[in-house]
Amino acid sequence: MSNSETRSQNGTSTIWQIVGRLVAAAVVLAITAFFTPGFTISNIWTLIIAAVVLTVIDYLVTKFTGLHASPFGKGFVGFALAAIILYVTQFFVAGYSISWIAAIIGALIYGVVDYFIPGNQQM
Repeated sequence: MSNSETRSQNGTSTIWQIVGRLVAAAVVLAITAFFTPGFTISNIWTLIIAAVVLTVIDYLVTKFTGLHASPFGKGFVGFALAAIILYVTQFFVAGYSISWIAAIIGALIYGVVDYFIPGNQQM
């Protein structure tokens, strides 16, 4: 196999991994919003945009601080970061609203649902 074929397959694989992560993040976010009182997402496009924004914010926090927003597995710091990221997302996405209490409950639910969804999905 030539180098160009290898790069092409790796690029395609990476794109599908990103799409898969975003779909899984959207599913986890939708389940979290459904079960969390005070957390609303108005439509499917808002859900998709919120999943992208959550992923980007988590990436930036991880990149600059080394901390990962994982409600389970990273202890209180991960849980607090997950709640903060859920809350801050409302300032970037129209149709997404959440209260502080809902963000705390949502971080807990997000962690539980994320634990049971197959794959390496994290907020």
